[in-house]
Amino acid sequence: MNIQHTYDLIADDMQSVNGMIQQQLHSEVVLINQLGHYIINSGGKRLRPIVVLLSAHAFNYKGINHIDIATIVEFIHTATLLHDDVVDSSQLRRGQKTANNIWGSEASVLVGDFLYSRAFEMMVSVGSMRVMEILAHTTNTIAEGEVMQLLNCHDPDTTEERYLNVIRSKTAKLFEAAVQLGAVLCSASDIEEKAMAAYGMHLGTAFQLTDDVLDYSASSEDLGKNIGDDLAEGKPTLPLIYAMRHGSELESEIIFNAIKEGGLGNLNQVIKAIQATGAIDYTAEAARLESQKAIQALEYIPHSLYRESLSDLARFAVSRTY
Repeated sequence: MNIQHTYDLIADDMQSVNGMIQQQLHSEVVLINQLGHYIINSGGKRLRPIVVLLSAHAFNYKGINHIDIATIVEFIHTATLLHDDVVDSSQLRRGQKTANNIWGSEASVLVGDFLYSRAFEMMVSVGSMRVMEILAHTTNTIAEGEVMQLLNCHDPDTTEERYLNVIRSKTAKLFEAAVQLGAVLCSASDIEEKAMAAYGMHLGTAFQLTDDVLDYSASSEDLGKNIGDDLAEGKPTLPLIYAMRHGSELESEIIFNAIKEGGLGNLNQVIKAIQATGAIDYTAEAARLESQKAIQALEYIPHSLYRESLSDLARFAVSRTY
């Protein structure tokens, strides 16, 4: 599905966001400039800033704070990526070497901290306690999700419920905040604000579940990382959890050991088990249901081109191949 029309709809705002990103990334410390610009400009879709802008325009926002908030959200997201890659010892992201691969883990963690602190500096300048409240709670929830994921690593007994709790905290929570903040800027009604928050949560969950599908069905070139990276790190994602619960005794044992030990020694057998049990279809259907719930949540906000684009993003979340 092509969402170019969505980018076209907010092109001027995105140009302002990109300018603000470059401005706020500046530091007298050269390494911060180098590493920060590398990760920010490494080919991300800018989805979280996009939904901030679409949400604000959906409520006919006329101010300029949506540019700051879109930048803040992107900085928080980028900081989590830097920290994630260090924790996971990742070597590739979006088809490029990770920052920790180039500059080392210490620099990546510290520049991630810089981005977090710069984001909070910018929050103060927005001058809204409600904005600060939402984003402070969001960053805390993301951190909890990171720890929950760490506890699930190499644990084959991780349930579907536990896994979904992780992705709702670690991934979907920032989408939720991004969309909700657009409504907050416009003093939308309580019902509208809650609807936007629900849209963001379901959208983020759909994106992550689709990533889980692609991890075992896309090519490395399309995905921008190595196939089976999550398995190599011992992460029990939904296709693995489903296949282990519904596979034969041998299939379940193969996946159980793969999660427990990590590595990719049995990747081909794991992929065969995932395909044989219908785990890919199950996960794709779970993502599709989340996408539908996101679209349904939009029924509570006024109809506009911006609302249509939010609906299109929810469809894109489950139709993409990268």
